[in-house]
Amino acid sequence: MSVSVEPIEKGGSGRKFWRVKVGERTLILVHYSEERPENSHFVEIGSFLARVGIRVPDVFFHTPADGIILMEDAGSTDLWEYRDAPWPARRALYQRTLDQALALHTRAHTAPEPPEFQKPFDVELYRWEQDYFIEHCLQRHFGLTADEVAHRVNRPRLLEIAEHLAAQPRCLIHRDFQSQNIIIRDGEACLIDFQGLRLGLAQYDLASLLLDPYVAFTVAEREELLRHYLSGLHGPGTHDETHFRHLYDLCAMQRLMQALGAYGKLGHADGRTHFLQHIPIALPRLCEVLSRIAGLENLHSLLLTLEK
Repeated sequence: MSVSVEPIEKGGSGRKFWRVKVGERTLILVHYSEERPENSHFVEIGSFLARVGIRVPDVFFHTPADGIILMEDAGSTDLWEYRDAPWPARRALYQRTLDQALALHTRAHTAPEPPEFQKPFDVELYRWEQDYFIEHCLQRHFGLTADEVAHRVNRPRLLEIAEHLAAQPRCLIHRDFQSQNIIIRDGEACLIDFQGLRLGLAQYDLASLLLDPYVAFTVAEREELLRHYLSGLHGPGTHDETHFRHLYDLCAMQRLMQALGAYGKLGHADGRTHFLQHIPIALPRLCEVLSRIAGLENLHSLLLTLEK
């Protein structure tokens, strides 16, 4: 029986991946370190998600002491690969993906015997995302001084937003729910990289997917997908859509700030300069969201000038 091993280039910190072909069957071999503690929880979280009906790869072998995982090969075609597909085909795949998100958001937090998750979204984590954006995007990438930041960024309003979001009822969310973390297998969505699962707001996952800087949507396409999620959330008239969309905008601000901070850090501090190409895409999306959030007008006008 022939055996071949092919490395997989994937951006997960503290993890290495290989595709192992044994005869006609392929498996994924993972080696993880303790660089990120959440890596050690991947297997038990995957088992938990499978129990509540979320599509995830099966794990066949795990040795925690060595950081070795052998699991099902769900395929190499992620949702990002369909970014240029005709809208009807892409819409169907995104709807299936949103169906998985809906199942996660409505079932998982009430399931018995949950594993250990990452620290929930709270005021501290929301504030960290805001500061990450300010430090690595506004200051490191765009070169703003501390005085310029103090003048243009309304930190009391950002704190108010963090406190407001942290006070909302929470469910379990993926936290990095973007196109490259969704594998398409037999026309269905399969979640990967879910080791960061934690309590937070469903709108954070939705914003991660629908405002994904790696994929382009029209406003109408994004709205159609959001409505698909909302249609499955509750029956007609059983939720406050205005409140839901308000939280969606606030979570979108948080997610885009986190992403822009990451691009700045990875591109400049870590020397992975290809991440900088995503800043001109993510920045206008943050600018659009900020146009709907009161109290951040100065930051919005600043980003408009940085776009040019």
